Amino acid sequence: MGQALVRAALERPDVNIAAAVASSDSQHLGRDIGDLVGAGNFGIEVTSNLSEALADADVAIDFSQPSATATNLAACVGAGKPLLIGTTGLSAALEKDFERAARHIPLLIAPNTSVGVTLLMELVRQSARALSLDYDAEIIEAHHRMKRDAPSGTALAIGQAIADERGQHLGQVAATHRDGEGLRKKGDIGFAVVRGGDIVGEHTVVFAGAGEQLVLGHRATDRAIFARGALDAASWLGAKGPGRYSMRDVIAFKTGG
Repeated sequence: MGQALVRAALERPDVNIAAAVASSDSQHLGRDIGDLVGAGNFGIEVTSNLSEALADADVAIDFSQPSATATNLAACVGAGKPLLIGTTGLSAALEKDFERAARHIPLLIAPNTSVGVTLLMELVRQSARALSLDYDAEIIEAHHRMKRDAPSGTALAIGQAIADERGQHLGQVAATHRDGEGLRKKGDIGFAVVRGGDIVGEHTVVFAGAGEQLVLGHRATDRAIFARGALDAASWLGAKGPGRYSMRDVIAFKTGG
């Protein structure tokens, strides 16, 4: 995603890359970001010094690992810089950190920065609100074999959206695995996971009722869509005051809640 962001930024006259940051053990440290994406020398080398990198930045975009999120968040709060977090698999324990940070900086947490997926989420919300619990909700997601978290952050966000509209607590109704014992419980939100090859990202939501199914879905064929969406969101976030935001705010289309 870091390289995808660089490629997308180089195509936009309204975006300037101030710095590129990687972990201290990254094989890319010291390399020019232009060379990394085949665009020639760009004059910006990959560094592990986040505080120094933030000095000349207007907005920070974090697509790293969950283990680095708290440190990156604290650095942005200390520097007074808006932060977009696209990292998935985040611990629930970070929620209090997010709440505190949002009092001081604009903070946008996006399990998926695709505009299409954001719209899918709104359609799912509307459907969950309109359909009764007699319509079983199932979420099927597919990603490349190297993806670490399962279900994906996007699938969990879709599940949360359904639960919110149904007045449920996701932790009580999420069926992330089935052991073959007993029938499906009414009101459960099911998750099915596929990991294989180089699948960029696919999410399908099925509301299955008696005699009919409502199927909503999104298929990503190019990782660049996430980079473009992240840059759009970061540009939008840079003009906001402190607070907690989401991609729903960026596209300015909400079906409720």
